[in-house]
Amino acid sequence: MRIEVERLIKQAERDLENARKTLAAEAYELASFVCHQAVEKYLKAAWMVVKKEPAPRTHSLTELADGLGVPAELRPSFAYLNPDYTTARYPDAANGVPYEVYDRATAESKIGAVDQVFPWLRQLSRTKK
Repeated sequence: MRIEVERLIKQAERDLENARKTLAAEAYELASFVCHQAVEKYLKAAWMVVKKEPAPRTHSLTELADGLGVPAELRPSFAYLNPDYTTARYPDAANGVPYEVYDRATAESKIGAVDQVFPWLRQLSRTKK
């Protein structure tokens, strides 16, 4: 299972890099969605390391984080990123057109939330970065 973990971690790290790059293109909804994806992948990698079993088939960051015993001070970051799986992509979920709803400040804030949770996820996954 280790190769699966390594691949998820590599892609999660790349997703965060891509979220940062996407700011320059003013694709703020995409940056926010990619932030969700980065965290989801890292959570699933951590789940496999900690629980020694496949991660649940869910996109809920809070469900995965809670299952890993997330520290109370980090849980709000997971909850903040959680809706972007759908809201950043679908007009009905965003109550508008996602690219019109998301702005630079929001995308930067989402990246900031990832920056808050990645150290804990890296520690759980026993990675060095």
